[in-house]
Amino acid sequence: MTTRNRLLVKGGKVVNADRSFDADVYIEDGIISQVGKNLTVPGGTRTIDASGKIVMPGGIDTHTHMQLPYMGTCAIDDFYTGTKAALAGGTTMIIDFALPFKGESPIDGFNKWKNWADPKVCCDYALHVAVSWWSQKVSDEMEELVTKHGVNSFKLYMAYKDLLMVGDLEMYETCKRSQEIGAIVLCHAENGEIIDQESKKLVKLGITGPEGHAMSRPEEVEAAATAHICMIANQLNCPLYIVHVMSKSSAKVIIEARNRGNVVYGEPIAAGLGTDGTNYWHKCWRHAAGHVMGPPLRPDPTTPEYLMRLLAGGQLECTGTDNCTFSTHQKALGKDDFTQIPNGINGVEDRMSVIWEKGVAKGILDENRFVAVTSTNAAKIFNMYPQKGVIAPGSDADIVVWDPNATRTISAKTHHQAVDFNIFEGMVCHGVTVCTISRGKVVYEDGRFTVSAGDGKYVPRKPFSNYVYDRVLKRREALKPVPVEREPYTGAVYKRKEEKPAPPASVNMHHTTSISSAGQHIESKLSPRAQNTSTKVLAPPGGRSQIQF
Repeated sequence: MTTRNRLLVKGGKVVNADRSFDADVYIEDGIISQVGKNLTVPGGTRTIDASGKIVMPGGIDTHTHMQLPYMGTCAIDDFYTGTKAALAGGTTMIIDFALPFKGESPIDGFNKWKNWADPKVCCDYALHVAVSWWSQKVSDEMEELVTKHGVNSFKLYMAYKDLLMVGDLEMYETCKRSQEIGAIVLCHAENGEIIDQESKKLVKLGITGPEGHAMSRPEEVEAAATAHICMIANQLNCPLYIVHVMSKSSAKVIIEARNRGNVVYGEPIAAGLGTDGTNYWHKCWRHAAGHVMGPPLRPDPTTPEYLMRLLAGGQLECTGTDNCTFSTHQKALGKDDFTQIPNGINGVEDRMSVIWEKGVAKGILDENRFVAVTSTNAAKIFNMYPQKGVIAPGSDADIVVWDPNATRTISAKTHHQAVDFNIFEGMVCHGVTVCTISRGKVVYEDGRFTVSAGDGKYVPRKPFSNYVYDRVLKRREALKPVPVEREPYTGAVYKRKEEKPAPPASVNMHHTTSISSAGQHIESKLSPRAQNTSTKVLAPPGGRSQIQF
């Protein structure tokens, strides 16, 4: 006889994105069975006392890069340490990225990342897949990833030249194909060509420290790229999701696009909501380099609150972390050249506390909006709702018992990630995870883990999310091009003249003319034909330069 896994979370306030109410939550075999008062539960059920606490859906981090191979090294937090730390912070699911490089099979890339993740993950996960080149093979494999592997999101990079960056044709074809198969396109919006040239210029000027990273990728570059991909996606009626919105300018572009009716979503990250880019000018190289990521944090210190208010107002939808951690000695690969600093910061463990502190504790977000931007909206956009993102009968039992009044001080000395630096070092946060439940099992409680590598599972996602595609499909009909009905033209039609090819050049037309400062011809080497039509050129008065044509 199989023993059933039963759990009762009793005495707390359930907080969903739409409402808050006092209720108990009964869980059986990983699924929420009942939500309400005075529940009848079988004997022997374990009870978790949530009196005075909030009971909410586990967080969904929409943007992580665990054990990412990059710049000759590998992110130090792998799928084990990264997802274990996520659970300590109240996140019960991550969406990571499979990044096949140019010429590589998207399916092979997906399988590679999945094989890395499956034996290690402590919480549930899914995978976005990058498109870094275009061919019929890529198009076919995108459809196969959607229909057979549970992928419904594809990422485009407008940065990282020669590695992942794509041009207009690849972006156009990816958006076109995604809209056909019911997927959403994610985009890293920058300009890799501009960044490359600006970086070289700064290094030549002797600016080699982390401040050069921020100077080479200014806010206007992010905003212009955001506008560009919004235009392309809108031409094809393709839903778009802008990852790591780091600046006011980029956010404003998204707002304007949404106001025009574009189906576009914006994702600020914990780093951009909790700190700013003034850190790149810190006198300590280790501190400054620890904040290097792309796009960079913005030096305007009012940006984090501005982005938080957009989350509160619904103009931005989700929050991720872009968690991609490198230790100090890995960052030191760029100690003499900022272009060689591996890009990446932490956040997967601290996202929930930072957003609570900077949002809810400051009166910008209410508790329901907090749940929306940390969990529910992600579940809806990526088509996992109501399996994820809500506390309701039939949903996965991914639950956080949260103490809104407790505080903790963030530090690399006490966090659970493998990285030796924390961009939120010393920040005191209200809002602390008391207990995390994943798949109906208590995995973290009062600072102790009861979870093993591989306990998490891959979550396949179906295409055509209702939250996204209800609008897309309506727009498809409303904006469908219609030809104008008119009487056919019956008048005369101009006959094009046949263009005769130009005769082949029989003489060398190259010539070099030198002109003295007095405007006199000194030397002229022309073909005989050109000599007959040469023109004397005079230098400006007082000119002493020698010009060569």
